[in-house]
Amino acid sequence: MSDSLITKKALAGSIKQLMETVPLAKISIQNIVDNCGLNRKTFYYHFKDKFDLVNWIYYREVSERIDDYKHYENWVDGTYRILTYISENKSFYVNAQNTHGQNSFEEYFSKFCFEIVMGAINELSVDMNVSEHDKKFVADFYIRAFVSITIDWIKHGMKDSPKSIVDGIRNIIEGSMPDALMKYQNSGCA
Repeated sequence: MSDSLITKKALAGSIKQLMETVPLAKISIQNIVDNCGLNRKTFYYHFKDKFDLVNWIYYREVSERIDDYKHYENWVDGTYRILTYISENKSFYVNAQNTHGQNSFEEYFSKFCFEIVMGAINELSVDMNVSEHDKKFVADFYIRAFVSITIDWIKHGMKDSPKSIVDGIRNIIEGSMPDALMKYQNSGCA
């Protein structure tokens, strides 16, 4: 592991530890570096601000858990892995979810889900004549539903297990995504 990655992980661990008890809005760069024994210069060498660090955590930790689960046939396993990871890092994600505006968890999660859902839609529609506009419309519908369900789950303390959330989503999505794309085939709707 490179020194840069070791430093980034130390800073990530520090902010995650702080976010267990302190809202992100009240955490300073100085708090982060003091907590892990680094200096501000080192922080700014790797990240432009605390939101950049938080986004790095989102990207690094979530995507490395689902790299092999970005296809329609295994999205259930990927979704379960994401929700399990979020549940295991509950304090961080509850706190991050409460930070709104630019660089919010919801904004990041929506972009992240877009890549996954569009991958599945492109796979499903490979032999269909569905416009890019219509594919994006269908993707947006599923993304908004999934992100909204996930945000509500986080807001309400993650009381349901990741498995029960995934089972509920699977009951709705399996079959409906291919059917939705079939309705848009050659239609030019939306």
